[in-house]
Amino acid sequence: MKNLKRLIKYVGVFIIIILVIALFRPTWTSNIKGDNSISVLEQVEINGTKQQIMIRGRDQNNPVIIYVHGGPSVSEIPYAKYEDLLEKDFTVVNYDQRGSGKSYHFNEDYSNLTADVLVDDLLELTDYISKRFGKEKVILIGHSYGTYLGTTAAYKAPEKYEAYIGTGQVSNMQESEIDNLNYTISEAKKAGNTEDVKYLEGIAEKIYKGEAAAPRGYVGKYGGATRLINMSDGEILLSREYNLLDFIRYNNGVAKTQEQLVKEVFDKPLPKAVTKLDLPFYFVMGKYDAMTSSNAAKKYFDRIEADKKEFISFEQSAHYPQFEEKEKFYNWMCDTFK
Repeated sequence: MKNLKRLIKYVGVFIIIILVIALFRPTWTSNIKGDNSISVLEQVEINGTKQQIMIRGRDQNNPVIIYVHGGPSVSEIPYAKYEDLLEKDFTVVNYDQRGSGKSYHFNEDYSNLTADVLVDDLLELTDYISKRFGKEKVILIGHSYGTYLGTTAAYKAPEKYEAYIGTGQVSNMQESEIDNLNYTISEAKKAGNTEDVKYLEGIAEKIYKGEAAAPRGYVGKYGGATRLINMSDGEILLSREYNLLDFIRYNNGVAKTQEQLVKEVFDKPLPKAVTKLDLPFYFVMGKYDAMTSSNAAKKYFDRIEADKKEFISFEQSAHYPQFEEKEKFYNWMCDTFK
């Protein structure tokens, strides 16, 4: 009995040690070789709060991309491995938005966080990055909710950007969610999952009224989120850039800010706010996207006035065309900007 108690004690101590290491282990981004390369993970102060940025590229003289993550509040820094090709010919800047991931601070109040605040942060970050790399303009890429911010920033300050690219572009949310629901029901019927069909049809009225979104668990189950890659939370925990404490920050940010930011997207539809862009813009959409409907995005695209615009469909992808078909996206970026 004494030996058993001693063993339990040792196991408990071992578990505590492992948890402490997981919580506080150093985080970094892998080194990129080259005389003029850059690979940094660091905090900078933007509009009075510290925000985490990651900058990676083989040559700092290359064109600069600022990448605006989605969610809301869902960092994409841990998925840097999908940008390895871009890093050959571009300097790629990822950042955790205010209240998201490594930019979430336990002592800050995010109850009044709005898209306007996040857009102001993006514009100041753009000025900081442009000055740091000596660029008159940078390329702006938004993904999912990040397109709500990116489109607005491009509208407010087109002089700061060479072009705007929307991947998984937000459009009319109510219309998009109806498309997403119909896709998911259709796929559930094809799979013969009558219980799923019954549940989805049961919540259809709320979605048609704009009171709810198509449930993301079901969307993911039927290939409307990703088809060619895995975007699980496990990847976040296993990334070099995040430790367990960062993962806790990540989840706190989602819990405390996502609902209010999503409501704002419903209440203030992007197609009403931005109908003209004074710079080249591109929508890059996955054919099977049931998080931000490609069909709804195309309708929005057609309404926007611009001297140069292009709608590009990736035929194998869902909500992450830039990651799911990264070779195609890389080649398109090089053809378009290099």
